[in-house]
Amino acid sequence: MIRNPILPGFNPDPSICRVGDDYYIATSTFEWYPGVQIHHSRDLVNWTLVRRPLERKAQLDMRGEPDSCGIWAPCLSYADGRFWLVYTDVKRYDGNFKDAHNYIVTAATIEGEWSDPVYVNSSGFDPSLFHDEDGRKWFVNMQWNHRTESYGGSPKTPAFDGILLQEWDAKTGTLKGPIRNIFSGTDLGLVEGPHLFKRNGWYYLTTAEGGTGYDHAVTMARSRNIDGPYELHPNKYLITSKDHPDAVLQRAGHGQYVETADGQFYHTHLCGRPMPPHRRCTLGRETSLQKCVWKEDDWLYLENGTVVPDVEVPGLFGAMPFDRARRSGYNFDEGKLPADFQWLRTPEPDRIFSVTARPGHLRLFARESIGSWFEQSLVARRQEHHSFRAETVVEFEPDTYQQVAGLTHYYNRFKLHAIAVTLHERLGRCVTIMSCAGDYPNGRLTFPAGPGVAVPDGRIQLSMEVHENDLQFFWQAEGMGAWEPIGPVLDAGVISDEGGRGEHGSFTGAFAGMFAFDTSGRAKIADFDWFNYDEL
Repeated sequence: MIRNPILPGFNPDPSICRVGDDYYIATSTFEWYPGVQIHHSRDLVNWTLVRRPLERKAQLDMRGEPDSCGIWAPCLSYADGRFWLVYTDVKRYDGNFKDAHNYIVTAATIEGEWSDPVYVNSSGFDPSLFHDEDGRKWFVNMQWNHRTESYGGSPKTPAFDGILLQEWDAKTGTLKGPIRNIFSGTDLGLVEGPHLFKRNGWYYLTTAEGGTGYDHAVTMARSRNIDGPYELHPNKYLITSKDHPDAVLQRAGHGQYVETADGQFYHTHLCGRPMPPHRRCTLGRETSLQKCVWKEDDWLYLENGTVVPDVEVPGLFGAMPFDRARRSGYNFDEGKLPADFQWLRTPEPDRIFSVTARPGHLRLFARESIGSWFEQSLVARRQEHHSFRAETVVEFEPDTYQQVAGLTHYYNRFKLHAIAVTLHERLGRCVTIMSCAGDYPNGRLTFPAGPGVAVPDGRIQLSMEVHENDLQFFWQAEGMGAWEPIGPVLDAGVISDEGGRGEHGSFTGAFAGMFAFDTSGRAKIADFDWFNYDEL
């Protein structure tokens, strides 16, 4: 039995690909490095992270890119004995422009080294590559029109100016032939996320519509010719929760079709699970998978007979989900960063952290301020549960208040809570709290614990407990007693897509992790011995 979401936490825009009995899902990573997450399964029920392929400067450099830019909507496919990964690197979000550059990389195996990128175009985002039966390859993406009233955080339909199709020549690595706008979408608007596939002589086109908030949907159309005209599905939408506010899986849209080796049919989609009372998705946009059927009219439908996605659907071979670990402990003893962790934007991680400089520790080289779009020393893992506890221990000897290191509940520069060790002119070395609870566009910090509390010499343990919408920080001097709460209960629900600017203002996800900054420019060292994450 598949239990949705199959990829909990920040895992949006799922593209699915089958090779034999192996299934792969690629998801967007936005400003988090390395780029693109690829998970693997053989039963569609249990999924394992196996690769983040965009891992070097020649492939991806996101320094300076705003929050919620970077890698949007990858498309993973397999043809000609190779894997093909298509993706957008978005350089601008606010205002009327997007500056969205589309690329293709390839590899012989998922786990192997991926090629340097081949540039394709910049006419819009959400690209996809379709390999036709005759060997030709077709590139599709949405077209962005900047001459509208649409701007970052407030998308409007005219800016989403249809789906473009053009042939792509794999030998020359270039587009060729006419550019055709093959689909303008439905009255729901905001058409994006195109994927093509062929069945029984029909070309099927699925797109995302309605924006990536609560009106999101998977729209379906078909044509006998790849360049159209395309007729709409009898229901217009294959998957949507937009008219069903009580459905568990909200914001359902943007996914891809797959056939199993034994002739079953599924479709991925992103979704959100909002927390009451504010309907904020603290786990971001997650990946789910729905069972589908083909009917006599040659249209695809959800097996449940509706357009509303189910939490539980049949998987393969009667497989059941493994119990997901309620506790994850990391001790940094293996000399490499654990796979669950990522950092932000830079292809030069050696400048911000090391797991070999001091064996058994994660060493952060404090760089720019928390929330910097250039070189921020922050290493974190996804929040995957509505209630969790995270804790760590840090060795850090600041000699100025400009040097800060600790533990953070982080979304972006406008949505964060952090507990940290620093220096105060009256208290000396202390523990304090910094918070930015969705203050867009100013990003003003508050200090809910005031100057903080003085702490003794030695290692300091830091922790946070999140119970749905509430966050409480704690600290203790290692080996010197019980955990002490510090500061008031904070709004954990603001660390979400909807927090602050609203549902289209940002669309990544919440992380828990370790950070350090040194705005004096002296790159103060902070050593973390371990990090624990526990579901509550």
